[in-house]
This record gives sequence, C-alpha cells and structure tokens, in this order.
Amino acid sequence: MTKAVKPARPKIRREMSENTAYGIILIPFLALFFLFTVLPVLSSVVLSFFDYDMVSSPIFIGLDNYSRLFTGDTTFMTVFANTLKFAVITGPLGFLLSFVLAWMINEFHPVVRTILSFLFYAPALVGNAYFIWQILFSGDSFGYANNFLISFGLATEPIQWFKNPEYNMTIIMIIQLWMGMGVSFLSNIAGLQNVNGELYEAGAIDGIKSRWHELWYITLPSMKDILFFSAIMQIQAVFSIGTVITQLAGYPSVNNSVDTIVSYISDVGTTRYEMGYASTISVILFSVILLFRYVVIALLKLIGKSDSK
Repeated sequence: MTKAVKPARPKIRREMSENTAYGIILIPFLALFFLFTVLPVLSSVVLSFFDYDMVSSPIFIGLDNYSRLFTGDTTFMTVFANTLKFAVITGPLGFLLSFVLAWMINEFHPVVRTILSFLFYAPALVGNAYFIWQILFSGDSFGYANNFLISFGLATEPIQWFKNPEYNMTIIMIIQLWMGMGVSFLSNIAGLQNVNGELYEAGAIDGIKSRWHELWYITLPSMKDILFFSAIMQIQAVFSIGTVITQLAGYPSVNNSVDTIVSYISDVGTTRYEMGYASTISVILFSVILLFRYVVIALLKLIGKSDSK
C-alpha cells in the first residue's frame, strides 16, 4: 500500500502570505515612485502635444511642437549638439576613469584605500565644489590661471575662460569629470571588494596568467551589475548637466557654446512659460537617454566574451 503524498497547500499559502507582506511593504515606495517619477514623465508626454503657458488652459496642437523643434529651432540644434558632445566624451571617459582608479586603489592597504576613496568621492559630497574652479579660472587677473600666465609672461591680459568658446567647453568637461565620477568610483570599489577570490585561483588553474585576462574574464564579468549601475549613473550625470554650466558660464553662454538641453528646458519652461514646448524637449531628451541605455547594455554584454571560436 503506497503512502499518500501530503498536499503542498500549506507551503503555497505560506509563500503567498510572504509575497503579500512584501507587496504591502513596497506600496509606499511604489506610490511615491509613481507620483514623482512615472506621473511627471507621462504628463510631459501628454503636454508635448499642447500649447500650455501654465496660466490659460492647454490647447491641443498635435505635432506642432515637434515640427517647431526640428525645423525652426536653431538654438535646440546647438544645445542638442553640445549635449551629445558632453555625453560622448565625458560619459565613457568618466566611466573608464572611475573604474581604472578604483581598480588601482583597490590594491592598496585598507587604510590607504579608505583615505583615497574618500578623497575621490569628496567632490560628489560637496554640492558647490565647482566654485573652486570658478576661482581658478576667474576672468580677472586675480584668477589663479590668469595670474600664473601673466606672471610668467605667457599672457599679456586676463583670459575670459568661461566666455571664450575656445576654452569653455574643455574646462567644463574637466569639471564634469572631476565632479561626476564619485558615485561610479565608489560603486566600483565596492564591486571589486566583493569579487570572489576563489575565481582567481580557478582561473590560474585553467591557464589564466595575465592580469589583463583576469580583468576581462573574471573581474569584469563578476561585477557586471555594478558596471551597469556605474554606466547608468554616468549617463544620468552627463545628460543632466546644466546648473554647473549656468553658474560658471551664465545663460545663455556666448553663442550658446556650452548650453545643454537641460539648461534650455529650464529657460523655455521657467522663463518663457512655454511648458508645452519644454515638455517636448524633455521627451526628446528622455528618448535619447533610453537609446544610450540600450547601447550601454549591448556593450556590457560583450564583457568576458572570447574572440576565439
């Protein structure tokens, strides 16, 4: 006589009870996330089809805002090009620098590693740290850069660093790299600390002898999630830059040479009160960020792949 199998109903009920508890815990977060993230995005998409000045009622105009954006707004094309330039240069460069620095510092003694990690993360902790650069590149003779050049006869008069299109883009890129890679650097340090050391021993047995092979086949694949987070933070940083530029170069900058989409949105929405048009620009920016996100995901999938068949 075979023994009857006990039903798994109590286990299923217990799992359902746990899932319900988790769902209840997540309700406040999901509510706030919908209210302050999802709803504003959806509102921007809807408002992009309207003429809205925040005073009178919205007027539906269809695709007129998008037509105006791509065919009649030369300023948008300029700031769009500036934003892409910032993103293409400072994004990958900041991502690589944050990882390389973390990889190098991770080899130091824990005390030294902690001190260096704090020093590299410090710019991300101080919101107005970029004012140091404003003093360094001040447009008068008291600015450190101008004072140095004039003292050694390398310049005869002060250079307007943030007003000159020959210099302002490069200087602001350097400032962005200095300020923007702190979070990525810290996450990479954490990721390197959590790589399983046994994987390196197994790799040595399998024939991996070079540090570069260890990096490509063991270290990077073990921290793909951290790398993805770091890349997303870099994308967010380079595409949201606006306040720093406005504080240093003013708005509008000379010939809109360093203005970005974010600063242009702020001008259109809060100065001109064209919220419908500002929403259209926001939708385009959101679409570009999504595109870059998928490109980053595709590139990260190549990590650890062997080129030999």
